[in-house]
Amino acid sequence: MRTLDGRYRLEQRIGVGGMSEVWRAHDTVLDRPVAVKLVSPDQPDGTVSVERIRAEARSAARLAHPNIASVHDFGTCATIPGRETPYLVMELVQGETLAAHLRAGPLDWRIAVRVCAEVSAALAAAHGHGIVHRDVKPANVMLTPTGVKVLDFGIATPAGTADTAGEGMVVGTPAYLAPEQLRRAPSTPAADMYALGVLLYYCLTGRLPYTADSVTQLLGPQRRQPPQPLPEVPGLPAEVAEMCRRCLAEEPLLRPSSLVAALLLAEVVDARVYVPMHEPLLPRQRAVSPWTEQAAAEATEAVVGAQWSRQGG
Repeated sequence: MRTLDGRYRLEQRIGVGGMSEVWRAHDTVLDRPVAVKLVSPDQPDGTVSVERIRAEARSAARLAHPNIASVHDFGTCATIPGRETPYLVMELVQGETLAAHLRAGPLDWRIAVRVCAEVSAALAAAHGHGIVHRDVKPANVMLTPTGVKVLDFGIATPAGTADTAGEGMVVGTPAYLAPEQLRRAPSTPAADMYALGVLLYYCLTGRLPYTADSVTQLLGPQRRQPPQPLPEVPGLPAEVAEMCRRCLAEEPLLRPSSLVAALLLAEVVDARVYVPMHEPLLPRQRAVSPWTEQAAAEATEAVVGAQWSRQGG
């Protein structure tokens, strides 16, 4: 086993991506398990990788929220002579990814709504700090005994940042990209909300809101057609279907904010989510949608009590 900086003992590789791998590790100083994201040493430009991972660490470290995996440390190690490879030390999240959970088919609508409420609450925290995640998808959502955890701010960027990817390249997962991202527009929180709409649609139906059999179709003219309407889901409140439709709007300004989405979705299933207040709320009539004992037993638990107030309330 290998130890980084004399502190983080790598024990088992638990994930591999195109540019990095994630290891279960042990922090020998604080005697606790952690996750270490180690950039693959064969990347063509080590300097760029160091800066990118350092920026990821700084962005994610500012986000203290129960639905976001915490960042503990950043460092570099020598894996190739003359090159420093960056690594990121994060909270080791125990659970199952939403992607793995969805392989068995769509979720009960109550569970789907609760999961997306907590994802939206995490996005509200990021957006409140001016950070756009840019890769909201089932593989980056972990279901844990204490609630949802949003993972991997590896391609997160400050809101309003221009797309600097090379010609013919896109940043993010094609199935969850907003229309303006396909046009290479600057990143905004509205792009994350489009991805949340796709996520909610997928959780409710077990499929994407458009027909595509390949990445080429997802990035081509066929993908740019309007999303298919959400099919009828027995028992699903109308306000959830309307929220999904608004998230998938072509025009970014027509999509709801992450804060409003988190509160509406949580209210529908009588859940509790933590949402930092970054914008005023307007009073709304409470939805009548009982949360059944069976669904409650199957769903992740709410994280913390609601901690917000309404202006003038």
